[in-house]
Amino acid sequence: MAERVWNQYLTPQDKAHLEKSAPTSVGFGNKPALLLIDLYRWVFGDEPQPIIDAIETWPSSCGLAAWDAIPHIQTLLKAARDAGIPVVHATGREDDGLATWSVGREIYGSNDRDAEAIERRSRRWEIIDEVAPITGEPVMRKDSPSAFWGTPLMGHLNYHNVDTIIACGETTSGCVRASVVDGCTNRYRMIVAEECVFDRHEAAHAINLFDMHQKYADVLPLADILEYIADWQANQE
Repeated sequence: MAERVWNQYLTPQDKAHLEKSAPTSVGFGNKPALLLIDLYRWVFGDEPQPIIDAIETWPSSCGLAAWDAIPHIQTLLKAARDAGIPVVHATGREDDGLATWSVGREIYGSNDRDAEAIERRSRRWEIIDEVAPITGEPVMRKDSPSAFWGTPLMGHLNYHNVDTIIACGETTSGCVRASVVDGCTNRYRMIVAEECVFDRHEAAHAINLFDMHQKYADVLPLADILEYIADWQANQE
């Protein structure tokens, strides 16, 4: 396998520990689903921009890291659809009176009352056109980082006999990680598509991928996941 994105952040002691630790793997199960997490306008903005520029108008932007991930996510999404794998989208929910999960913290421009900012914020949870749901693909509206919390996601997956969740989206250190941990907690095999997740900060992205790979999931290159999907589809046929 090619050099992992997190290697540059590991200390010599970290690397020595890994060399002496028994390698483990979650592995794929018999029935996968694809979970697309928070691919909404709030983190992309309306055009590709470096993050330092993008946050002037879209305070929650992930900058070019978000836009660079789109082709990879599209490739994964097409493969899942072609194979007949269940696809689930997760995004935020409009104000429903519930206390925000970021209690005591107004983040990402929530206090900006400028008319244009309010208009942008009204579109924040819209899933971008490039990976928009199609007929038959459910959209889970969530009030917390995890796609499992307060949604019927687990019931939907159980109905389809899913045992493996392929996760992609943002942010690696936030909603992706929270969903992966909850998926693992609920005994699903969690697979993270490395090129299909992104974050605002490179170090947080890399170290959270590392930590998920050590404890909760297999973090795999997209090519490996596409190979599994192709094999799974062939076995179904």
